[in-house]
Amino acid sequence: MRILSWNVNGLRAVYKKGFIDSVEHMRPHVLCLQKTKLQADQRSEEMINLGSFQSYWDYASTRKGYSGVAVYAQKTPLTNRCGFGIERFDAEGRVIELDYDRFILFNIYFPNGQKDDERLHYKLDFYQNFFAYADALRAQGRSLIITGDFNTAHNEIDLKNPQSNKNRSGFLRIERDVLDDIVSRGYVDTFRHFYLDTVKYSWWSYRFNARKNNAGWRIDYFFVSEDLIADGVVKDGFILNEIEGSDHCPVGIELEL
Repeated sequence: MRILSWNVNGLRAVYKKGFIDSVEHMRPHVLCLQKTKLQADQRSEEMINLGSFQSYWDYASTRKGYSGVAVYAQKTPLTNRCGFGIERFDAEGRVIELDYDRFILFNIYFPNGQKDDERLHYKLDFYQNFFAYADALRAQGRSLIITGDFNTAHNEIDLKNPQSNKNRSGFLRIERDVLDDIVSRGYVDTFRHFYLDTVKYSWWSYRFNARKNNAGWRIDYFFVSEDLIADGVVKDGFILNEIEGSDHCPVGIELEL
């Protein structure tokens, strides 16, 4: 089973940049999208019914053209839901949960904290409350796959210029500590598990020819509960730098079920 995640930075925009061809090239069984920037009535028929995929959507109720996530899946989940039960987070349309029995898949667009201190605290609160929800599921014996744009580079290997960005949200020590804590609680960064020393990024600024110069950040992840690693379910983690159309590129995992 091949699961991909991609912050498309506007689904309508990426459709104009070869989205369909990219999906055919990547061959996902499940494709998780973040930052769709859509409301329900803004979707085309093609977006809703993409080939053999079923689609699941979450929208921001706070304002149009903001946030939003979607999942295209070839296999029907047992259940699906949006959000995780806290209105001030759920209102921004950031979470889709799909229950596949062997695991629960979360597609999440974690908040960006760069605007001001209020948004930074919102981001940190989102992390804390979501992972409390995730831990409660694990306590029930559930295996989890959590993917999306985390909006934080974990370690110095995960961005081109760590020193010049150490005081910028996305690489603040307080944000990186959250990812340290996630790992300590038994979640595994799949790409780093398989490629300990590989330098590869998933986001580049549109400015300064950043992508051309590969001056990027790795902020898109698949974190899984450690049992999926121990049981040999997760076979690989990867980053598809060759796929263009957004300021992010897709990341993915291969599962053997």
